[in-house]
Amino acid sequence: MTEFHVDPQGDDSWPGTEHRPYATLARAARAAREAAGAVVVHLRAGTHVLEETLEITGGNVVFQAYDHGTPGRERPVVSGGRRVTGWRVLDGVWVADVGDLDTRQLHVGDRRAERASIGALPGTVTGTETGYVTDVTLGWHNPADVEFVYRGVYPWTEARCPVASAVTARDAADGGAGDGDASAEGDDGDASADSDASADGGSGAVVPGSTVVTMAQPAFARARDLYNYSYGGHSSRGPGLPTRVENDTAFLTEPGTFVLDRSRPGHHVLRYLPRPGEHPERTPVIAPVLETLLRVTGAAGVTFKGLVFADATWLRPSADGFLHYHGGGYYEGGPVDKVTIVEGEAWVTVPRESALIPACVRVDDSTGVRVEDCRFTRLGATGLGLTGGADLTVRDCDFDTLAASAVTVTGGRAVLVEGNRVQHVGLDYSGSPGIAVGGTRDCTVTRNHVSDVPHCGIVAGPAHGTRIVGNLVTGSMGVLADGGGVYLSGPQGDGPDDGALISGNVIKDTRTPYNFALYTDYGARWVTVERNVVMRADNTAVLQVTPPLENVVYRGNFWDADPVGAKDVPAGVTYEDNTTIPEASALDAATRDIQAQAGLARPR
Repeated sequence: MTEFHVDPQGDDSWPGTEHRPYATLARAARAAREAAGAVVVHLRAGTHVLEETLEITGGNVVFQAYDHGTPGRERPVVSGGRRVTGWRVLDGVWVADVGDLDTRQLHVGDRRAERASIGALPGTVTGTETGYVTDVTLGWHNPADVEFVYRGVYPWTEARCPVASAVTARDAADGGAGDGDASAEGDDGDASADSDASADGGSGAVVPGSTVVTMAQPAFARARDLYNYSYGGHSSRGPGLPTRVENDTAFLTEPGTFVLDRSRPGHHVLRYLPRPGEHPERTPVIAPVLETLLRVTGAAGVTFKGLVFADATWLRPSADGFLHYHGGGYYEGGPVDKVTIVEGEAWVTVPRESALIPACVRVDDSTGVRVEDCRFTRLGATGLGLTGGADLTVRDCDFDTLAASAVTVTGGRAVLVEGNRVQHVGLDYSGSPGIAVGGTRDCTVTRNHVSDVPHCGIVAGPAHGTRIVGNLVTGSMGVLADGGGVYLSGPQGDGPDDGALISGNVIKDTRTPYNFALYTDYGARWVTVERNVVMRADNTAVLQVTPPLENVVYRGNFWDADPVGAKDVPAGVTYEDNTTIPEASALDAATRDIQAQAGLARPR
């Protein structure tokens, strides 16, 4: 076996030995590729800053923390971030010139900083074909940096669209709004907005002092194509009014928030309003720069042990918006289909095809890859994404402070996701599930603890032979609605031999007022749901969905309320030997053995 060492204090011209280590992971990875036979790369403590994505091909190599598996093990951090320095303080705000730095996240000390925001678009707001008109003067510093957030376009959806311009109408005496000219003097001189400010169903008048907000394209036009529905006698087109407005200097009023001003290309300015006790020279500020930290492609027999992956961003939403549909999927354009929910009463439009939020650490078309005892934190997209391949394992890892999901598994065979702790994920993209699998064969998700997530805890899309067994899901559905602690949709196999098994899971405190803790949805078939425990959910489960369930068995489950449809079980569902115990302490006592076997086998 060949061993190499890498230390941020080393030198790439050295031989990579323990006492003369390499300085960079890139150099160590190159040495590993060139070596014959098995290789172990030891990472010393400290921050290993990546200047570009670390590409791993080949195989038969272990990247691990120095002294991993011993009490003295070190904890190296693999980072795609940049420390921000050179702060000056203006009226209590930290200000730094950051050149062409572009990021959507910031981490100050040991905390995530939020982008500065306001609750909604001020004034009386009317929608137009290209954006909005509000009857107040907005006074934003750089509207092209501003982003609108639309929470609950559909109950399970949260979208983001960037602004192109926000222009205040001149007084009519100056030849402004009175003759349909909505141009104005902005911060950078004359600006213009689309003179067609006619509202959907409104008068189209732009009065002096009002502001015409023009949204960036094609994101806004796509949002109007995608988000359309009719329900309860009410029809709606487009995303509606924003529920939050982010990233302008005018919004910087809450300590612990930041704004990135990109009004001068190549001369960006970062502003941060500090919390009490923070100091510009002593408190570290890290801006994620890379989008992908690590990519393993076509490899075999690669292992990562004891590493921390941190500080990455995802810039696509800043330019093209984020038109979320469901889970980790978002719309990039293309055909939109109308789906009837109730004939003649309710329908919704959905994308025919969706893209998946990318992962900051990716394993593509590889075999025998192990990710063990690692931490994924401060990442601006999904933590770990496995695509294709076979014999993949994610075990005993911690996932926290992530903008999207912890783990996504797309395709692949014989994948094991075991013993991981997932918490505080989906911080920017609220529809993101904690763990998501789809298109897989023989994937097992077991003994994980998923907590404090904004939507579903564990999700399985169409697949074959999925086993979701012995997981603990607490505090799911914290932000969006219409989901569950464990959620399945679509066919889960071709018959009883390769269907899905959902067994021995404990789901507690599913929070929103419209959820189903155990949720088999949208034509799920060949699913067995048995010996699970549900406590404190809005609804424990649902048996009647559209399209209907087929060959779905609910057997031997324990909960504090009957599932929706339990008194009129549909033809495609077998419902037998389930126990409803409304009293909390009695339910707890009756399920103590199941609860003891759910969640982390080795708590940490």
